[in-house]
Amino acid sequence: TKLGKTVLQENPDRIDLDYLMRRFPKRIQEDTGIIDAAPEEQIDKALAQLHSTVRDELMERIKKLPSDAFERLVLDLLLKMGYGGSQLEAGELTGGSGDEGIDAVIRQDPLGLDTIYLQAKRWTKNRVSRPEVQKFVGALAAKKAKKGVFITTGEFTDSARKYVKELSETIVLVGGKDLAQLMYEYGLGVSVVRTLEIKRVDTDYFSDLSGEGE
Repeated sequence: TKLGKTVLQENPDRIDLDYLMRRFPKRIQEDTGIIDAAPEEQIDKALAQLHSTVRDELMERIKKLPSDAFERLVLDLLLKMGYGGSQLEAGELTGGSGDEGIDAVIRQDPLGLDTIYLQAKRWTKNRVSRPEVQKFVGALAAKKAKKGVFITTGEFTDSARKYVKELSETIVLVGGKDLAQLMYEYGLGVSVVRTLEIKRVDTDYFSDLSGEGE
């Protein structure tokens, strides 16, 4: 473009971020919202971008898992979130032939009086619709169960979500985006590479030191 040729004429040896920030400050400010932001706001914005990138990478890796590994991941996540308490054998995979639509169970108490049934489904189609959720509800009914969690790599249709709200049973639907977010929040499949400590001046300390707080 004409502007591109002008830029080359002005700076033929090197075009880098410093040059672009001097040449197009308003454009960069509009695109990033960082230039005039306070330091803490810049950090928050950068962290949000990092979080989004990690969640996207999690989803890419999850979608490549074989079915049995995905079922293991779902069970690990629920246990990581605290379901099953401190029981060593609180969770169990049940997937495979004859699983009747139930891939895992979590016993909330040692006697198994309160049990959560899980279905983990890798989904490559558009969205998980109501009929798929109804099959899961039917599998729960066969177990005389009242609690179930349906977790998928895809997303649920509005009709599917509306359907579970009308049920007497407690059914939770977790789509791919929520799954990645939960893994991020509870530290499953991710590791901390750096801890950021932000400090500010303690005005109370200086007030006490100078006697202003008395």
